[in-house]
Amino acid sequence: MSTIIDAIVNRSSKRAFLPKPVPREIQEKILKAAAMTPSGANMQPWITYAISDNKVLKKIGDAIIEKMNSGVENDQFIQYYPLNWKAPYKKRRVETGVGLYTLMDVDRKDIETRTKMWHDNFRWFGAQSVFFVFTDKSMIDGAQGALIDCGAYMQTIMLAASEFGIESCPQGSTTEFGKVVADVLEVPQNLAFLYSIVLGYEDKDAKINTYKPRRAELDDNVIFI
Repeated sequence: MSTIIDAIVNRSSKRAFLPKPVPREIQEKILKAAAMTPSGANMQPWITYAISDNKVLKKIGDAIIEKMNSGVENDQFIQYYPLNWKAPYKKRRVETGVGLYTLMDVDRKDIETRTKMWHDNFRWFGAQSVFFVFTDKSMIDGAQGALIDCGAYMQTIMLAASEFGIESCPQGSTTEFGKVVADVLEVPQNLAFLYSIVLGYEDKDAKINTYKPRRAELDDNVIFI
């Protein structure tokens, strides 16, 4: 019998999905479970747009790629990645990227293929369902608690999805173009986009889905007292 530990250990981010949307009733079950995520003072600061409309998803992706092609590096509400990468985090980032491109036999100088792989983020890796998570701007005005709570909400969504055989991929790539996402969706002005989660049925024949980056040893991150 599968356990919560099994779900946590076995889950990995997938980057190739079958063209099959997640049924509405399953999405609702996932989101109802995620709604039980604890949050400070029970703020429940997450606001989710659950989108399975291909036209809308394509419109969002097109807008992000167009922005990137214009030379804009980001257009975001929150700074997701550090401005100054330091050890050991920089090394982990590099190793993760190198590992993925090596698996896919993509040369470092093959800019065209690397760019296409990056654009695949905004084609949702072929998935048909994506959750876009926002919070009220007032929640992150000089405070960070809502970001922590929404991060826990993200994890709960992905673990709940695994219960139904649904794979996932959290996306910091869309965080970097959060204002583009908000503009396309015409969300209320008080909302700030945080991240997206691709949800769907894994393409089990896709080589890229075998990739699982190495995790640090317990001693690297934990101090027992």
